[in-house]
Amino acid sequence: MLEFLLSGDAIMALLTLTFLEIILGIDNIVFISIAANKLPEHQRAKATNIGLILAMVQRIILLFFVSFLIGLKEPFYTVETSWLHIGISGQAIILFLGGLFLIYKSTSEIREKVETPSHDEDQVKGKKIKSLSQAITQILIIDFIFSIDSILTAVGMTNGLHPNHNYALVLMIIAVVISIIIMIVFANPIRKFIDEHPSMQILGLAFLILIGFMLITEAAHLSETSIFDQTVGAIPKGYLYFAIAFSLFVEFLNFKMQKKRLSNK
Repeated sequence: MLEFLLSGDAIMALLTLTFLEIILGIDNIVFISIAANKLPEHQRAKATNIGLILAMVQRIILLFFVSFLIGLKEPFYTVETSWLHIGISGQAIILFLGGLFLIYKSTSEIREKVETPSHDEDQVKGKKIKSLSQAITQILIIDFIFSIDSILTAVGMTNGLHPNHNYALVLMIIAVVISIIIMIVFANPIRKFIDEHPSMQILGLAFLILIGFMLITEAAHLSETSIFDQTVGAIPKGYLYFAIAFSLFVEFLNFKMQKKRLSNK
């Protein structure tokens, strides 16, 4: 286990996944802050921290559930025609539907953020909260909605890293715990940074489209799909890491250019 966690692939997956979990958690932080701000001043920090800790527990439980479904590798139905072969399994279905969900959710979020950026915030603001328990309940409901794409992202980033799926599960749990701790400690600075650089969140959502596509191809590969005798291969994770690293490097250069332009004015 320790040898796997210290391997290059595992460390790269952990860093990338933690980064994406934080980016995906920005909306969560915003909505938690809105819900907490409806409480008296002395209860706001408590509601935020309790909400995020319970959110972490909720995500870990979901990880175990999804990992159990991913473990269903044996095909229960085979589609066999003259030009198509698919061995349908529980694992393939979860990965395929998860990929479709990520692509749909990401494109919808990008469109919503471009056209009506405050739509979701307005909905949360409109809900009444009278007690700490009500605030925490609302925070958990909000987090459950955001947990789905977070969990599917974790599965996409770690699936296939090790033959023993429990190793990947431990890696996913570590990434979730680290990201939640960072969000608890740096919630306000992170939110301010994203407010100043909204392109980072759009970039994170764009990465989810890549991960969604990778989940779909992974589902086809694991179900041994062949179309006209052409099998679907797995996409190496290194391609995804390179795309994310390159995009972040370009975004970093863009930040530097914007800073320099503002300082010269």
